Amino acid sequence: MYLLKKVIQLRENSHPDHEKPFLEHLEDLRIMITRIVITLLVSMTVCFLFQKKLMEVLRLPVERMWVQQLQEQLPQEKQGASKPLDVDVWEKAKNIERAAAGLEAGERERFYAACDPELAFHARSVALLRAVLALPETSRPAFLDETDVSADLKKQVRALLETSPSPEIDSRGNLRLMSALRPTETFMLSMKLSFFAGIVVAFPLLLMYVLQFVLPGLHGHERRMMWPALLVGFGLFLCGVFFAYFIVLPRALDFFYSWSGSLGVSNDWRIGEYISFATRFTLLFGLSFELPVVVMVLVKLGLLSYETMSRSRSYAVLAIFVTAAVLTPTPDAFTLILMALPMLVLYEICIWLAWLDARRNRQAEEQEAREREEQRLAAGDEELPSDDHHDPYDHGHYDDPYHHAGESGDDGYSDAYEQQDFHDDFPDNPPDIGTEDDKPR
Repeated sequence: MYLLKKVIQLRENSHPDHEKPFLEHLEDLRIMITRIVITLLVSMTVCFLFQKKLMEVLRLPVERMWVQQLQEQLPQEKQGASKPLDVDVWEKAKNIERAAAGLEAGERERFYAACDPELAFHARSVALLRAVLALPETSRPAFLDETDVSADLKKQVRALLETSPSPEIDSRGNLRLMSALRPTETFMLSMKLSFFAGIVVAFPLLLMYVLQFVLPGLHGHERRMMWPALLVGFGLFLCGVFFAYFIVLPRALDFFYSWSGSLGVSNDWRIGEYISFATRFTLLFGLSFELPVVVMVLVKLGLLSYETMSRSRSYAVLAIFVTAAVLTPTPDAFTLILMALPMLVLYEICIWLAWLDARRNRQAEEQEAREREEQRLAAGDEELPSDDHHDPYDHGHYDDPYHHAGESGDDGYSDAYEQQDFHDDFPDNPPDIGTEDDKPR
């Protein structure tokens, strides 16, 4: 309820001229939730049709992690191996050795002779490695030296003993197929996988619905700007998802797989637990990459500025690490750092974006002020008389002989209108008004 009140206050502060009663805000919230639910149902239904492909995509990090772990355990020429190994050859050799294990000695040799020579060599090394590993560690060198096999095979087994790959056929445990412990677990897992995939596919629409609720009453130019913002937000979300899927998730899986192996614990991971872990992992990283979108919305609403973000950078760093510690589904510090570092970089980018936005707004205001000043000056010049306009009543341009006499200041008839009236009353013989001495006393 507290969060809802804050969102409603944000709606009212963003557009004070569109104030609504509380019930109308709740109606807008209901419309937003309805749109989100319908969109998720449609996208979830579409993704459910591709659930097998989605399962392969999510299991791919486990497969790659296991291949990488096994490849590091296989000896190469620089480690003393007579023939280098890769994962595919090693797995095929173990299968061939298992098939030949129940045969008699003569039949086993004929079976090996029918196989590819390289695979037959590695199959023999698997059988000899398994026999050597069954002996006490002190008896292994003597047994290997006295065994009647070729020198290349002995050299290969010694290299295998150094790197210690497992000769067992099921060394992956349940990582290849994994396990479901309940009858309905796989079906519910498919629904959960489709739901998370639907969120990724429909994320632009979901983000648009949320922004329309938080920022109502957008003007025309604001609506046009919202679509590029949605594209940027979706791009950041995909960057977070891909960053988690290709970089962070494999390293996290490798860490836990190696940790369990170092303690002698078999990695028999359940498929449901793994899918939940992987989907939450990728989605949380995708959401964490939405930090610029959230910050820029707050900047546009006037709730944040680049000065505030710059001054509070130390507090933001602490808040980001605390948020990363809460969001990451793993307790290790390595994963926490991998989530916090991109968020720190994005926060610095937000400061620069806010500074650029403030500078652009300041330049726009200055340009608008200059245009208003120019319009005011232009309007003032239009009110002044032009040089080409001759007003007959303007004494500055009235061509009259008395006008020039008036300008000289000899008598009090400096006004053109009084001079003209006097001339009209006495056109031919103007009276002689005389001097001060001629006046009657």
